[in-house]
Amino acid sequence: MKKTISGIRGIFGEDLNLKDILEFCNNFSSLIKSEKCVIGKDTRPSGQMIKDTASATLMKNGIDVFNLGTVPTPVVFREARNYGAGLIISSSHNPLEWNGMKFIIEGRGINEKELPQIIQHQEILKTKIGMETNLSSNYIEDAKKIIGSVVNNPEIVVDIGGGAAKGFAPELLRKIGCNVEILNENLSGCTRGPDPTSDDLSDLATSTNKKDIGFAFDLDGDRLVVVRKGKKQAPDVTLGLGVAKSLELGYKKFVLSIDTSVSIEKFIKEKGGTVQRSKVGEANVIDLMLNNNAQAGGEGSSGGFILPEFNYCREGILTSGLIASMLGTSEFNEILNYMENYYQIRDKTKIDSEFHDKVIDEIKTKFSKNYSETISLDGIKGIIDEDSWVLIRKSNTEDIIRVSAESNNEEKCKKIVKDTMELVNQSYEKVR
Repeated sequence: MKKTISGIRGIFGEDLNLKDILEFCNNFSSLIKSEKCVIGKDTRPSGQMIKDTASATLMKNGIDVFNLGTVPTPVVFREARNYGAGLIISSSHNPLEWNGMKFIIEGRGINEKELPQIIQHQEILKTKIGMETNLSSNYIEDAKKIIGSVVNNPEIVVDIGGGAAKGFAPELLRKIGCNVEILNENLSGCTRGPDPTSDDLSDLATSTNKKDIGFAFDLDGDRLVVVRKGKKQAPDVTLGLGVAKSLELGYKKFVLSIDTSVSIEKFIKEKGGTVQRSKVGEANVIDLMLNNNAQAGGEGSSGGFILPEFNYCREGILTSGLIASMLGTSEFNEILNYMENYYQIRDKTKIDSEFHDKVIDEIKTKFSKNYSETISLDGIKGIIDEDSWVLIRKSNTEDIIRVSAESNNEEKCKKIVKDTMELVNQSYEKVR
């Protein structure tokens, strides 16, 4: 089981059980000052059982529960702004046998100070019993107001992946003026996995040869992958397109995670904007956004564009509409041409979690000797030159260490990753 600010995740029935759901929801109740909580789930088979248990636990502790049913993660975040708290039953992009919970306080995900209050046992004494009410959301209409209308009725293919974006992403795109074809609408018979960032999306790629663009979502609808002209785009491209649209809207103050493409930072600065870097992770990006009143940003590794005025979360569905509104414009082509000059590679190697810190400490010494600048904000990042960098960091959700690199030369980028992966594995052998 993984317990991080990204949520609680585990294989349901093995290392995540209903007893755990009871414990964590009981603890979460103590953080809900409004005594109101919206709840939703994705399409995982175990979702309804977990949601029922979570709802009952919250109500036992005096929390009124507002049930959204099966909805994307961004919808729960949006409604949590109105009710004070939210709970999402999902394991995001993990395999179907996994499930978990994401916790929302005051419209944002929990932070590192709040996590211990959820995972450590505590006694909650309540005399009031909460009530449950079904809730519908105005998410689509609210998103349409941000996006506006789209000209020329673009042809778009949407790969739902059998997830909770069904009933939201296609409808939003249609309402703003797009012609939409849907793939993998239901989980039964779905031809791809739950994580569009790792799946090859072959069906969607084929379909986009005769369409303007394709969009793929994960199971809970917050991750978005762009497919164009038969080619799956890197996650950073999703973020880059969202950033380009926000620059067009006049936003200048951005936060990007430390693993986001340097091309996006350079593009923002060329357009007169400013950039601050955060640790990797949606919650970390949002914390820095809130602390510095940033207007937009996100993390490149998950293609997560975040627009705080609308939602304090990765916004795959809204971003699909924002990108659709740019199709055929000079801004759309400009950011894509700019980013095509850079190559990003993200790799990983299996390392037991108990050795993560030792491996990274071992590598820090070698990085400081090899690179003119190192940054230890999150793991260790080596700046090779103004167009090239490498980052090593531990995963918050898996027994792996991630290696990310970028350069304006493809072969150079491949060599950076190859050499760094060897260094990580050699350090693992040394410390274990």
